[in-house]
Amino acid sequence: MKVVHLTSVHKRNDIRIFIKMTSSLAKKFDTSLLVADGLGDKRINNVDIYDVGCPKSRISRMFFITKNIFNKALTLNADIYHIHDPELLPIALKLKKQGKIVIFDAHEDFPKQVLTKSYLNPMMAKLISIFMQSYEEYVCSRLDAVIAATPTICNKFSKFCKISIDINNYPLLGELSPLEKDWSLLKNEIAYVGGITKIRGIEQVVDAFSLLKSDARLNLVGTCNEKNTTNIISKKPGWLSVNEFGQLNREEVRDVLQKSIAGLVTFLPVPNHIDAQPNKMFEYMSAGIPVIGSNYPLWRTIIEGNNCGLCVDPENPEQIANAIDKLVTDKNLAIQMGKNGIKAVNEKYNWSIEEAKLFKLYQELLGN
Repeated sequence: MKVVHLTSVHKRNDIRIFIKMTSSLAKKFDTSLLVADGLGDKRINNVDIYDVGCPKSRISRMFFITKNIFNKALTLNADIYHIHDPELLPIALKLKKQGKIVIFDAHEDFPKQVLTKSYLNPMMAKLISIFMQSYEEYVCSRLDAVIAATPTICNKFSKFCKISIDINNYPLLGELSPLEKDWSLLKNEIAYVGGITKIRGIEQVVDAFSLLKSDARLNLVGTCNEKNTTNIISKKPGWLSVNEFGQLNREEVRDVLQKSIAGLVTFLPVPNHIDAQPNKMFEYMSAGIPVIGSNYPLWRTIIEGNNCGLCVDPENPEQIANAIDKLVTDKNLAIQMGKNGIKAVNEKYNWSIEEAKLFKLYQELLGN
């Protein structure tokens, strides 16, 4: 059986799409991935990657690249098409008319996410959000299944879809497993890994490092595409305590986590964050370091429920600073929380469990 994953937005090495989903599916299915990055065709991990060209603008991506993806998808003549971007929903309907099995993968609650787009004025964002909610419901109710990245998003789609299942972004077992290390020899460093944006709380994080009683430094991994945010944080007093790494590959990320005492994931309380399950939260747990996370009910259940970190008000730099100081000055607490995180990942928050759910869904759809 042949399956094709389609994305016009994500990179070919996207963690959810490539490292987890398509690489897993390639064990049992003839699997292809359609991307729009201009890097050419290639075969990696038994996945055939087809490039339909790199868009020159957001408008170009949404119209011309979308058309290219649809045309290429038809030539591959797959049994299942797995779509990862809301802007590709029109393609989903066209593929259904061709008699194909079509799945939509909701990485985010897009109608809520639109409300946080800095390039849209509030009124326009609200109108687009309302339209997308209606359009999403119209299209997805006609598809064979919807996969959601969190149980909350899954519950939303379950109200109007034939099949709705959550496939969570849990880490691969062993990928970030901690090496043997002497915690007493670690420098006082705290990790932040991922996209660096205003709504992910980077300003409050940098401010926290100017309020510390300890001498901790921030290992900052990732890139910031918001020029204004970059200008603001680079001028803050706390920036003097930042070790800036930029974008790193997976092995390099593991190395940074192994020399850090804890990991930060303090997203601000915007609509799409409250019920989110950030990938980095579980990766910190997998790496055996405590999580300092936002104090939302779902996050508290995961972090405090497994005693693998501390929850703080993400808008309060002083609370963030206090949590950092607590873990830096009490290494025994940090070590125990790190062990608790590993245990929770090994038992319930890992990709092996989600992979089995994904295989089962595909087999059920093909059986039908």
